[in-house]
Amino acid sequence: MTVKLIWKTPDAENLLAYIARVSNPDNQDNPNIAGLIGYMWKNGHFSPFEMVSMCIEVDTVRDIGRQILRHKPNPQEFSQRYQTVDKLGNLVYREFRVQDKKNRQKSIEIPKDDPRHETWKHLQEKVIEAVYEAYDWCLAQGGAKEVARAVLPEGMTPTRMYFSGNLRDWIHYVQVRTDPTTQKEHRLIAEEVKQLMIREFPVISEVLEWSDDV
Repeated sequence: MTVKLIWKTPDAENLLAYIARVSNPDNQDNPNIAGLIGYMWKNGHFSPFEMVSMCIEVDTVRDIGRQILRHKPNPQEFSQRYQTVDKLGNLVYREFRVQDKKNRQKSIEIPKDDPRHETWKHLQEKVIEAVYEAYDWCLAQGGAKEVARAVLPEGMTPTRMYFSGNLRDWIHYVQVRTDPTTQKEHRLIAEEVKQLMIREFPVISEVLEWSDDV
């Protein structure tokens, strides 16, 4: 589960402020932007935040990638139709957690020495063995990659996706998906996006009172 910046609008924060001052051309180059950005965000003047953008690369598994699609619906994604799954690594083992009895959106981590961790891993090993047997057999028989990929489990198959969006959208994504009710694997990605934004947009992050503590 990794996040990497691909590109962002050059000099994004200063450009945001410059565009926001469109009706005050004599003051558009004013370098004091923190107060303006804070005022706009706190008072709901969001449209200038849509004038700057960034694109990120996300390495994750396919079921988590589908959750991100709810926020960023038009990604570019690694396709198992053209490449074999091992180009991005082996199938991924998933953590065992128990269901929160009071909140159906949450799962709860259990002690590392709980025997259910080992049993869950063993059961996943059996799934992986069966999947690779079918996947490799299909390819060995000349089967198309788009046919072989049908047996790959969504929750264990690695993928790489590229997402782009304007700054307003990314702020909303971080605010929603760093919430404790977000699935852990997705929340870790959102936390990485937040850390990336703290580095790349320090003025805006200060306005939002974002901490670099994960």
